Amino acid sequence: MKSAVSLPEGTQDRLFEECQERRRVQNALTRLFQSRGYREVSTPEVEFYDLFIQSGSPLPQEQLLKIVDRSGRILVMRPDCTTPIARMAAAKLKDLSQPQKLYYDQTVFRSAHHHRGSRGEIAQCGVELLGAQGLEADAQVLTLAADSLEAAGLSRFHIEIGHMGFFRELTEALGLSRRETETLRDLMEAKNYAAFTDQLTPYQDRAPGRALYRLPYLFGGAEVLDEAQSLFPETTVIPYLRSLYERLTQAGDARRFRFDLGLVHQIDYYTGVIFRGYTHGAGAAVLSGGRYDNLLASFGADAPATGFACDVDAICGCLRETPADLEQSGGGRRLKIALTKGRLQDKCVELFERMGLDCEPVKHPGRRLVHALPNYPLDAVLAKAPDVITYVEHGVCDLGIVGKDTILEQGSSFYEVLDLGMGKCRFALAVKKGTDFYGTYKTRRVASKYPEVTRAFFEKKGMDISIIKIEGSVELAPILNLADAIVDIVETGATLRENGLEPIEDVQQVSARLIVNTASMKLYKDEIMAFIEKCRANLGG
Repeated sequence: MKSAVSLPEGTQDRLFEECQERRRVQNALTRLFQSRGYREVSTPEVEFYDLFIQSGSPLPQEQLLKIVDRSGRILVMRPDCTTPIARMAAAKLKDLSQPQKLYYDQTVFRSAHHHRGSRGEIAQCGVELLGAQGLEADAQVLTLAADSLEAAGLSRFHIEIGHMGFFRELTEALGLSRRETETLRDLMEAKNYAAFTDQLTPYQDRAPGRALYRLPYLFGGAEVLDEAQSLFPETTVIPYLRSLYERLTQAGDARRFRFDLGLVHQIDYYTGVIFRGYTHGAGAAVLSGGRYDNLLASFGADAPATGFACDVDAICGCLRETPADLEQSGGGRRLKIALTKGRLQDKCVELFERMGLDCEPVKHPGRRLVHALPNYPLDAVLAKAPDVITYVEHGVCDLGIVGKDTILEQGSSFYEVLDLGMGKCRFALAVKKGTDFYGTYKTRRVASKYPEVTRAFFEKKGMDISIIKIEGSVELAPILNLADAIVDIVETGATLRENGLEPIEDVQQVSARLIVNTASMKLYKDEIMAFIEKCRANLGG
């Protein structure tokens, strides 16, 4: 009997109702685009890899699915729709009158994270408005974005608006170097707000420094613009956003639009207004877009442009919410927090009790897996450290408490909002006593439970090593001559000493961090910020 053939990771078959639901959303979106004067275009599913290098694509190389053609040239499965459309427009539409209104209904392909439940093929419907700029053009695209989510069938959503220029104004006012600016940008892109604010400590006595320090939390309603302007009155961006908001709300519902001035990632790609769409039931944005005035110039056709893409499958998933789900997403919703089992769980209980929370259900869990705190709208989920990240990334838990070691190893697509200072330890490079690890030209073998942390550490050094992943007692690897060194978590170093090993270099200090799902932070800001501040006020007890 022949065995069944499995699917590549990140792909899936769809049957019957799933296909109908997907097609209904796609048809609703494309009909709307056509009614606004947009015309359909399509591009090949395969493009030359050089295209995305030339365009300054914001997608990292590891997300691109690469293949090699007969001539040896590297190709990629289409990872986004905007760059190929810009290539096509520069070559074939440059002699047509401007602006050009284009829409697409295509699939993009990206490398799925191993065993993380991410999708490798993503159905997108979107628009590109080429050759138009200014307030009216930005307002037109933003209005269409909100109308698109309504047309798709979503009733509880909002569009968050940011602007690349505000971050630039602040970093330039501080006189930061390109390297310092990129460091801050990378921390914002990684949503590592704890480290972001630490970097700004020397600048908090200056107005632009105080504004940057507040940047991660400048999201919400129009009051955000007031705070931003008061922090940095010299800004030219905030008055523009205020005018844009007034234009958007003249004929529409102001509740559809909010602001997030911390949208600063992909700074070399986007040039002006950027925006994301969030809805209840999704763990991440279901719509994203912005202004990219430099993209067409990279293909020889200098023209302003803006647009957005809807994630069709993510929208379909939100349309399957039950009445109970919708009730939970309304006012008075209980937050869910994932706690790491073991010693960190005990530390969390100590912190929560200092905060005045009744933790009896967590201290005596029995066989229950979800524990409702009786005197605070919070449900605790006890999980292994990697699962904490998984639950938060997928949005089934709004918050999580997990060690920085797990975050570094697993990667992150969530907000890292607070260093709790609990469970402090460090990653260390350790060898047999008397070993000269760096005094040889041979390729060293390094054993670790944390191969990604190890790889990143030695890449920064420019060293060529061979990494061996060990699940159990990693100290055995050098004892048995399987490896020349280990990278592991060290607290006191007693285990190393008892096994004839010694640390020779610290890799990274680690401690427990409070993390928040990206969509939850937007949808339940008041509740989550109240919890964060409650935690912050009770640290160090």
